[in-house]
Amino acid sequence: MKIQVAVIGCGNIANNAHIPSYMANAEAEIRYFCDIIPERAEAAVEKYGCGKAITDYHEALNDPEVVAVSVCTPNNVHSQISIDALRAGKHVLCEKPAARTYTEALEMQKVQHETGKTLNIGVVNRFNDGVNRIKKMIDDGDLGEIYHVYVSFRAGRSIPGLGGAFTTKSIAGGGALIDWGVHYLDIVMYCCGDPAPKTVTGETFCKLGKDIANYAYTGMWAGPPDLNGTYDVDDSVAALIRTEGPVITVHGAWAQNILENEQYIDFIGDKGGIRLQYGQGFTYYTTKDGALITSTPDFKTTSHFQNEIDAFIRCVQTGEKLASHIDTAVITSKLMQAVYDSSEQHREVSFED
Repeated sequence: MKIQVAVIGCGNIANNAHIPSYMANAEAEIRYFCDIIPERAEAAVEKYGCGKAITDYHEALNDPEVVAVSVCTPNNVHSQISIDALRAGKHVLCEKPAARTYTEALEMQKVQHETGKTLNIGVVNRFNDGVNRIKKMIDDGDLGEIYHVYVSFRAGRSIPGLGGAFTTKSIAGGGALIDWGVHYLDIVMYCCGDPAPKTVTGETFCKLGKDIANYAYTGMWAGPPDLNGTYDVDDSVAALIRTEGPVITVHGAWAQNILENEQYIDFIGDKGGIRLQYGQGFTYYTTKDGALITSTPDFKTTSHFQNEIDAFIRCVQTGEKLASHIDTAVITSKLMQAVYDSSEQHREVSFED
């Protein structure tokens, strides 16, 4: 019998990633599409030709046939819905970030441990073919000791849905760091073996989006701007993170007055280095016999969202613990919280006290 799934939240990430991936998995069947906007759930039923449209997720949780749920809602209800689903005996895949705050993420982890049900977080790059090649090269020692990682996720003007849910702290928990930086930090932690953080120094800036009416941009996904909306999150961030492994330098921006897009991660080791162009390929740099060597691997790739959903269904069936389990994803939540806390207090946050 196919695994019966409920998709909670029928917005962009559900329609662009979760739903198509479930539809392509022979072991899964979507039983419910849930959204507080009825038209979204109804549109999903019509588009995909299966399931039932509902507005209250408890209806799906009360159905004993439902085995697993995808939580694809705004960040402010990630924690509550995931916890309710776990306590209802369901396995959960919750989109990133795990929650708005580290405290909420810890509560999710606590309930997962209590119930024993799967709780994976949608850190989808852990299922990316290129990222996994980099992880293997690091694990195999091709880069030697990784002592520094430089993270750049910067765009000129890309604030999503200015004035809406993405830019309202009470809903999203934060801005550029929690929305975009979570992926970059998670890649670093994953490839470097999830090293324990030691200290964090950071500053976040809320500058360019505050004047919503006069914000200049060329395009805006999740837009257009809500002129009467809220903008109280970070549009850029700078941080230095010390771990038991490498030092991590972070420079991120939804919006900056440098109109260049620079989205990459540099893994710097004493034997070699790698620059990963986010969402693309990577280049490996090393030396041999006194010569400088640069290579750009060419390899077949598969959809990391499909890989993620396939792995989730598999772990529901087998009990396998995935790399995206809450036990590892919560480390990234801890790092992001520390950056926000450091910025608010204007001092270093230490985990060594």
